[in-house]
Amino acid sequence: MKSWIDALARTRAVISGGIRGLFRAGSARGREEKDKLEEALVSADVPLWLIQQILAEPNVKQSSLPLRSVVEQTLIDAFSKKTSFAWESAVKPMVILVVGVNGSGKTTTAAKLAWLAKQQGLTPILAAADTYRAAATEQIKKWAAIVDCDVVSGGEGADSAAVSFDAVKAAISRKADVVIIDTAGRMHTNKPLMDELGKICRSVGKSLPGAPHETLLVLDGTLGNNAVTQAKLFSECIALTGVVITKLDGSAKAGFIPAVNKELGLPVVFVGLGEEAGDLTVFDPAEFVKGLMGPE
Repeated sequence: MKSWIDALARTRAVISGGIRGLFRAGSARGREEKDKLEEALVSADVPLWLIQQILAEPNVKQSSLPLRSVVEQTLIDAFSKKTSFAWESAVKPMVILVVGVNGSGKTTTAAKLAWLAKQQGLTPILAAADTYRAAATEQIKKWAAIVDCDVVSGGEGADSAAVSFDAVKAAISRKADVVIIDTAGRMHTNKPLMDELGKICRSVGKSLPGAPHETLLVLDGTLGNNAVTQAKLFSECIALTGVVITKLDGSAKAGFIPAVNKELGLPVVFVGLGEEAGDLTVFDPAEFVKGLMGPE
């Protein structure tokens, strides 16, 4: 699995490139230094409210205290919504609905979630409910071969709610532990497709009362603060339980992640640190901040 340090190299370069000297013990902390720190954090898409909070910290002004420690702790404390995901539900199978816009990495995320489930000793089933994109079903079948799990699909143009219903019923009959439903990419402004998500939820609820147990929004980490705007609009249309951030290894704007937590009131549950099956990991605020700041 790719490490946090490696995955966040691009964002770390943006943050530390011009301010590395500020973290040295006893370094000056005047207006010019604070301006440099602010500029670096803005460049990495750290939200403005958090930048203001960092700069307002009394200890930022005291050169006797490590500035690095002040910045790190303030970033960690920004994550008020802790990760609460658990691979369990009151009844089996656990049903996870994966949603998001086109190109965010939903299909890959669904497959990697199946891989994580297997690492927990569980039996997952993937549901190919993205029936609009021609290559989506083939893509998820290829991933399923890598992960070594079953797929329920209905072919291009099939009813996605019916595919989801069938996947849950199949999981019940096969005594599988988890169903992960990959849905089509959609914008919040596309009412028919947003209505379809509601239909999928009702359909799986009929096949298994209480399902879906988790509805995870997948966000492209390379979008920075634009992903937060996207997520706010999406969350107004469907009840979400958590967020997955993908493509962090390709992003220079990973500083936006605290905004997802605070401004959406949702936990960041998983993050994608690379392209391999094992590169989806549980989000850890301390590891995230360590990756942003780099080795001391």
